Amino acid sequence: MKVGDKNYVTVWLEDREVCMIDQTQLPYRFEIYRAKDYLHTCEAIRTMVVRGAGAIGAAAGYAMAQACLEAPAGKYQEYISKARRDIEATRPTAQNLFYATEAVYEAGMKSADDAVKRAKALADENIEEGKKIGEYGNSLIKDGSQIETHCNAGWLAFVDHGSALAPIYRAKRDGKNIFVYADETRPRSQGARLTAWELKNEDVPHAIIPDNAGAWMMAQGKVDMVIVGADRIAANGDVANKIGTLEKAIAAHHFGIPFYVTAPVSTIDFDCKTGDQIDIEERGQDEVLYQEGPDEDGTRRKIRVASPGSPAMNPAFDVTPASLVTAIITEKGIAEPTPEGLSGLK
Repeated sequence: MKVGDKNYVTVWLEDREVCMIDQTQLPYRFEIYRAKDYLHTCEAIRTMVVRGAGAIGAAAGYAMAQACLEAPAGKYQEYISKARRDIEATRPTAQNLFYATEAVYEAGMKSADDAVKRAKALADENIEEGKKIGEYGNSLIKDGSQIETHCNAGWLAFVDHGSALAPIYRAKRDGKNIFVYADETRPRSQGARLTAWELKNEDVPHAIIPDNAGAWMMAQGKVDMVIVGADRIAANGDVANKIGTLEKAIAAHHFGIPFYVTAPVSTIDFDCKTGDQIDIEERGQDEVLYQEGPDEDGTRRKIRVASPGSPAMNPAFDVTPASLVTAIITEKGIAEPTPEGLSGLK
């Protein structure tokens, strides 16, 4: 990704520090967050300094590598086993987190150096996966397409390129005339803050729309396709993604609009038969009750936007049934969910 005149990836390892673009500061400030040890990296994942399936996976892999580097010689196995549990507890719905943690843990059983090499390899793989997803997804985008997306599944959600936005960026670079409707994505507004910021950087024509405007835009013939990312995909093609995705899928199905899911194969949990088995993360109610942003002078403030004294519920994800998914775009190709599931992508 290019920010100003400099190229960045979302997360990387520098010596023993995990460096990442601080997504909690965007789009108002661009800052690099440095996690000095695996527990700090865990906190960054938990508090969404880094977020998005691919970026979480890379950060988790690096956190596991940090743990291997930190582990005392006499208690190496005990230390890295506890670290693995700590890392996996940060975001329970994100399949890439578990995939990366396990892979680096297994490498770390040989040596800390092997763990570091595996973590870096996973991050590099994620970049290539995003690039391939962009190529396959671009084949589905026609010149003049109007595209709706939900949450943020772009550069910031991967190490680079992204998933849902990767085909859009490729289409733009190929000279296609496209327009993107970015759902604001309450309660953390990843669409309004992050996707819109990315699209502006890429000079992609776009507009932010309220979460509850999607169906109306479809009814007016202003949406030709919906492209979203995924945090976990069950073996049968059920998709867990940011809360609000299910509503978009239902509306798209009603209006006969293609609904595409983008994700690397590592996001598919082949041990999870259906979406009913996916653990849905419940986040703190303050994300619903309060909003944050800068004043005119740049001072960051937190204000309550809901009735004082009222509690809130905050499920972070929902599950879209495979029957509402037109196809899943991966780095290995485009797969349509069938009664036999997605085994062909294994």
